[in-house]
Amino acid sequence: MTDRQPHPRILVFAGSTRAGSYNKALARQAAESIERAGGRPTFIDLRDHPMPLYDGDLEAEQGLPENALVLRRGLAEHDGLLIASPEYNGFITPLLKNTIDWLSRPHQGESGLALFAGKLAGVVSASPGGLGGLRSLTLTRQLLTNIGVTVLPDQLAVARAAEAFDDRGRLIDDGQQQTLDALCQRLVDTLHRLKA
Repeated sequence: MTDRQPHPRILVFAGSTRAGSYNKALARQAAESIERAGGRPTFIDLRDHPMPLYDGDLEAEQGLPENALVLRRGLAEHDGLLIASPEYNGFITPLLKNTIDWLSRPHQGESGLALFAGKLAGVVSASPGGLGGLRSLTLTRQLLTNIGVTVLPDQLAVARAAEAFDDRGRLIDDGQQQTLDALCQRLVDTLHRLKA
């Protein structure tokens, strides 16, 4: 990639707060892949941005939580997203859904959906099970598409995650790493073309 256009900025996070989360490890590796591909990743840990469960009465009384405003500002500064989506009982995590619910709320006369319009996303997952979180990826795609995000067809689902990462939290399988690198490269290249 040349420097004729700014490097695309991509917000990277996992739908988990667990310290040893496989999806956080995958998200961190994705951020490294994005950087190698010529993008400018920002990895965030949703543990650092706690929010109450979405409640319309709470919103009416107090407005958006401060951490929702922080994340809104961060998202507005980025061109795309890379989300690592854990799978809980075949669904996305309450954390991921709650985060999106708060971010998609209107604020100061601006539609919350405007924040997501024109964004491009890649999705990945890791799970101890044999499907690697595939069911959560389907639902993550649906959720993002519903709010106006375009999701790349590429994806990575890392099965048997307890054996898939080394003690530094890196993927062991070269094929999975190559798939992740290719997804991140496509995300960066597509955003670069869109910005051009």
